[in-house]
Amino acid sequence: MVVKRYTGNNITEVMAKIKSDMGGEALIVSQRKVRKQGLWGLFSSKLIEITAAKEEKTRDDVNINTTSYYYDKRMGHPHNNSDKTEEILRELQKLKSSIDESKEKESPFRKMLTELDLSDELIEEIINTVKEGDITEEKAQKNLPKLLKPYLSVSSRELKGNVVLVGPTGVGKTTTIAKLAGRLSLIDKKSVGLITVDTYRIGAVEQLKTYAEIMNIPFKVVVTLKDMEEAIKELSHCDVVLIDTTGRSSKNSMQISELRAFIDKSKSKDIHLVISAGTKDKDVVNIIEAYKTLAYTRLIVTKLDETMTYGVILSIANAAKVPVSYITTGQNVPEDIQVPTKDKLVRLILKEDNLC
Repeated sequence: MVVKRYTGNNITEVMAKIKSDMGGEALIVSQRKVRKQGLWGLFSSKLIEITAAKEEKTRDDVNINTTSYYYDKRMGHPHNNSDKTEEILRELQKLKSSIDESKEKESPFRKMLTELDLSDELIEEIINTVKEGDITEEKAQKNLPKLLKPYLSVSSRELKGNVVLVGPTGVGKTTTIAKLAGRLSLIDKKSVGLITVDTYRIGAVEQLKTYAEIMNIPFKVVVTLKDMEEAIKELSHCDVVLIDTTGRSSKNSMQISELRAFIDKSKSKDIHLVISAGTKDKDVVNIIEAYKTLAYTRLIVTKLDETMTYGVILSIANAAKVPVSYITTGQNVPEDIQVPTKDKLVRLILKEDNLC
C-alpha cells in the first residue's frame, strides 16, 4: 500500500496530480486546507492537501487486501511470518476504515463547498440546512446560487452624515476612506470632510492629508475627545464626514473599547467594519466578535484583488449578520471600490464572474 500527500491551489489541480502519479485506482484518504511553508505562507491563500492511497503489487505478485491474504511460501519471501502478516492486515483494515469514513464525509456537494473556500462552520451549516430541507445534495448543487443567498445581505444605502470605519491594522481602512472620499466628492459631487483618529501611524495621517489636498476637501486630525467634538462641529456643513480610526487587534478588547468614546463623540449611526478578504477563517470570527462592542452596522470587504477565492465574503457576512456595503478590488483611488449586489457577490463566490 502506497500512501502519499499532494497539495495544490484547488481540488481539480490536486486530483490531476494524483491521477497522473497514482492512476485512476487511487483512493482518497483525507482532505484538508493547509498554508504554504515559511513566512510567506502566512500571507498567501490556503492550499488543498489530499492524502491518497493505492495498493501496490510486488514483483512476487503478492496480493494484499483487507478481506483476503494470499502468500506462496515457494516464493521464498524473506518476511514469512504470521505475526507480520497479522500486523499488516490490521494496518490495512484501519486504512480501509479511514478511507470508507473519508468517502462518506467527502460527498461531491461538500467538496464543492470546500473548493469555494467557505469556512468549515458555514459548510456544516449549509449541509445541515439541506438535510433539514429534505432535498438531495445533487439538487442543492444545481441550485447553489439560490441556496447561498440567504447567508448574504448587501446594503446600497447612500453615505450621509458622519460615517466611521473601524477594523484591525492592515486591512486598508485609510485607502478605503480615500476611495470613498474621491467617489463622493469627484463623482457624486457631494461636500466631504475627512477626520482621522489614527495618530499612531504618521504615514496614515500624511497619506490621508495628501488625498485631502488633492481633492480639495477639509481634513482634521483628532487626538482627544475634545478634538473630535470640535472637528465634528467644524465639518457640520459637509454632506458626508468620513472618519478613519486606529487599527486595533481583535485580541485587545481594551483598545477597541477606547474607540467607543470617539465614536460616541462623532454621533455616527453608520459604522463600517473593514475586513480583508485574505483574513483566515478563525481570525474572521475573532474580529467580528471583538468589534461588536462598537456596534458596527455594515461591512466593507477589502483586498479582493489579493486572493483567488471569495468564499470568505459569505463567511464574513454570515458571521457578522450585517450587510456588505462595499468591496475594494485594488489600490487605485477612487476607482477600485464597488457597491456590490447580492447576485454579483454570489457569482464571484461561485467563480462565475470576475472583479472587472
